[in-house]
This record gives sequence, C-alpha cells and structure tokens, in this order.
Amino acid sequence: MRGLVKVVVTSGMLVLSFAAASANAASSPADDRASVVVVFKDGHRQTFAVAEIASIDFKAPSMVVYKDGHQEKIPAADISRIEFEPLAAAGTPSRGHFIGKWEVGDGHGTNFFITLEADGTASKTTGPPHGTWTVVDGEARITWDDGWHDAIRKVGSKHEKVAFAPGKTFGDTPSNVTVARNTEPRPI
Repeated sequence: MRGLVKVVVTSGMLVLSFAAASANAASSPADDRASVVVVFKDGHRQTFAVAEIASIDFKAPSMVVYKDGHQEKIPAADISRIEFEPLAAAGTPSRGHFIGKWEVGDGHGTNFFITLEADGTASKTTGPPHGTWTVVDGEARITWDDGWHDAIRKVGSKHEKVAFAPGKTFGDTPSNVTVARNTEPRPI
C-alpha cells in the first residue's frame, strides 16, 4: 500500500511539473529544454526532454510514451528517484549540456580529455586526474585537485576551454584559451 501511495504522489507531481514545464518549453532553445532525470538504484541516470514526452505510465510495466508514439519501458522497482531540471535562461546552457567527455587543448598544441559526470565529479587525462565541477553563469566551472581551474563555455555555436593557473580565480586573466569539443554529444 505504501508503494502505491508513493507512485500516486509521484505521478501527481510529474503531471503538474510536466504541465508547467511544457508551457515554457515552446519558447526555449531545443538544446536547453526542461528535462526529467530518472535516477536508478544502480546510480545511472536517464534524461527525458519534457517537450518530447506525452505521458508517463506507472502501471506495470512503467513506460514513457513520447509524442511521436514510441514507448520506452522503465522498471519502476529500479528507480531511486526522479529529478526535474529547470529551464535554463534563454541562450544559457543547462547543467546537462556539459555532461560528457570533452576534447580540449592544453595551450601548448596538445589535446587531452575532460570528463564531466552527472554527480559533479570531473576527471582529466593529463596531470592529477580528479576535480569537481558546477555550472555558474552558463559555463561549467571545474576545480582540479592540482590547483588549476578550467571553464568550458559555449561561444556562439562552438565551445571553448578557459584555463586558470593555480592561485588565479575565474575572474582573472586566463592562462590559456582553447577549443573544446564534446565527444559524446547527445540531445538533452
């Protein structure tokens, strides 16, 4: 009975959230729409663009029904929680925009990779690999354990990586600026 109440309450919240988000989604850029993130018990996440969803059915088997008619099964027993990502400000990339593996330059003609995970951790293939990241003012800001700070930002239709040496802040003059390319682009 407790599980049924939880599903009914969650369903009601989803319906209200979809209605509110759908009203705003029409005026948003395609890559920055409001989304629903299903977080599974094993930790993996699945993101759905609100503008593409017609309904979510919580009867066994649970299913997402898209506006184009296709359906996707989601085992409700495997769901840990459902998160709602708000619409980004017009023209500002959302957090989900930055998740993935980015090929960036080091400022000396060599490329390396930065991976931004949904849980806020970051890794890189050069130097000490661990860091954390968050979105501030529409850019991904990464703080590395070695003291460096990087920002990945959207500039027009492309992206750039801006690096700041240890001791500098994101407001200082950057140590280098290079092209950044998401190697795992996906719809959001």
